[in-house]
Amino acid sequence: MRFRFFLKMSGWLLGLLCALPASAATILVYGDSLSAGYGLARGADWPALLQQRLLERKTDYKVANASISGETTLGGVNRIEQALREHRPSLTIVALGANDGLRGASVEAMRTNLERIIDAARRANSRVLLVGMQIPPNYGPQYTEKFRRSFGEIARAKRVPLVPFLLEGFAEKRELFQPDQLHPVAAAQPLILDTVWKVLGKELKIQ
Repeated sequence: MRFRFFLKMSGWLLGLLCALPASAATILVYGDSLSAGYGLARGADWPALLQQRLLERKTDYKVANASISGETTLGGVNRIEQALREHRPSLTIVALGANDGLRGASVEAMRTNLERIIDAARRANSRVLLVGMQIPPNYGPQYTEKFRRSFGEIARAKRVPLVPFLLEGFAEKRELFQPDQLHPVAAAQPLILDTVWKVLGKELKIQ
């Protein structure tokens, strides 16, 4: 009797589990104020627009935005393990480095930090998409070029896809930035999304 009851209960539980919807895969956006929506209305930032696009494409992906204004790559290293445990992403978009550059930090240290973040994500079975950054030319041609090149070098060394520059196509258009001339306005967020999507869409195999 107990054995028959066990079989009936097992069958019932299996049927229930099969009827439940599968958990949505998570895309983690891991960046700084450029991805955190600094100075924007809620839902106007590019990660929120990414979620809308994924819904429009009728995918099961959900977007978790763990970006923090003022974040550096070292700060990113310090909190990546917790973010990965919390969100369990299938893909992590690493969009850090801008604040390192604006502070004139060591490019070598930034590179090491980004590689540590990539390694942590991979240990958590998350694919990685790296987003490149650039800084204004007033930091000097040698530093700005070394900074720019570092993202491509990391992507090649770690064999991860790269979005060359988050603000591609409008970085010099003052009207698309807030008064601080650092943070893009709401009208620029769809442009950022399109730039990221060129690479992300291919990774997700979504048109």
